[in-house]
Amino acid sequence: MSPAIRLRIGPESPVRNIRGAIDKRGLTMTSNAATARNRTGSTWTQKGALLFGVVFLIVGIAGFIPGLTMDMGSMSMAGHGSMALLLGLFQVSVLHNIVHLLFGIVGLIAARSASGARLYLVVGGIVYAVLFVYGLFTAGMADPANFVPLNSADNVLHAFLAVAMIVLGFVLPRIGARTR
Repeated sequence: MSPAIRLRIGPESPVRNIRGAIDKRGLTMTSNAATARNRTGSTWTQKGALLFGVVFLIVGIAGFIPGLTMDMGSMSMAGHGSMALLLGLFQVSVLHNIVHLLFGIVGLIAARSASGARLYLVVGGIVYAVLFVYGLFTAGMADPANFVPLNSADNVLHAFLAVAMIVLGFVLPRIGARTR
């Protein structure tokens, strides 16, 4: 329950953007921001983090499902030797799938608060930007440095995720502030 502020409101009162309810104790006031949050249950930032969390969980699970992941027999624990391809495009390994699952779980946990959701989106975007740069040097190479198997499709996806998560981490809180 959000904290209530008790105020006396008269015709000359400068108080605006406030909703109230009359009870036995008098007029109880709450701000529109608090009531908007209570009506919707979560902010746009939280919804964005939740969406990314769910998608990462689905991708992590899909990486272990034959049919969705081609050449499952060649999937290795880690490294460039894994020739398994999620949806026939994205090179995956057991480690890669576990990372997606963990990223999804963190997204679900972070979505419980607006600040956690924003942190998840921005830091997650930075992590994917680093993976994109890493992939520029290792994608598709039979090199021990390619311990998380990456190919060019992974790299394009990582660039998209980096931009999308960082932008949403900064834009969604502003959208939420305008709608309150």
